[in-house]
Order: sequence, then structure tokens, then C-alpha cells
Amino acid sequence: MRRMAQAQGLFNVLGGVWPLVSMRTFEAVYGPKTDRWLVQTVGGLLTAVGTTQLMSRDPAQLRVARALGVGTATTLLAIDLVYVPKGRISRMYLQDAACEIALLAGWVWTSRPR
Repeated sequence: MRRMAQAQGLFNVLGGVWPLVSMRTFEAVYGPKTDRWLVQTVGGLLTAVGTTQLMSRDPAQLRVARALGVGTATTLLAIDLVYVPKGRISRMYLQDAACEIALLAGWVWTSRPR
């Protein structure tokens, strides 16, 4: 579980910091944004979640990291799958959907009984 928490934590931190550091490159990949403040808010939240996951060490912390990870991945996946087909967000978000599915699969794999 620790490796999974670290992997998703790094993914979330990198994805969260990106629009905070360079909105220009973020928009070049994911398309122009009307409400940049909202993109930056989500970026800040992803950075906070990812940092928490990266700091997780003991079993109790890892359970929290898993809950944060599953909740975050499920939410982002749902947004991707609802709003890409509606044309509200770029088709590039389908690559994010694929990553979120992989992260959810990783949590299922690491949480299985041994």
C-alpha cells in the first residue's frame, strides 16, 4: 500500500502543481480555460491530497491515503467520463481517465486479502 500511496501521491502532486506553475502549458495540452481560478483551486487540492499520500507511512496513515486516493480517482474519472462526451472538456482528459482507472486498479490490487 505504501508504494501505491507514493505513486498516486506523486501523480497528484505533479498534476496539481502543473497549472499553478504554468497555466500556459497546461492549457496547451488540455485546452483553454474560462475559469482559471477553478483550475488552480483543483490543482491546489490535488497537491494537498498528493502530499498527504506521499507522507503516509504507518498502517493508519496508509488507510487514509487509500481512502483519499480512491475518492479522488473516482471523482476525477467521473468528471472525465461525463464531460468529455458532452464536449465541455477536451478529449485529452480521456488520458487522465485511463490513469485514474489504473490508480483504482492499483488500490484494488494492493487491498486484496493475502
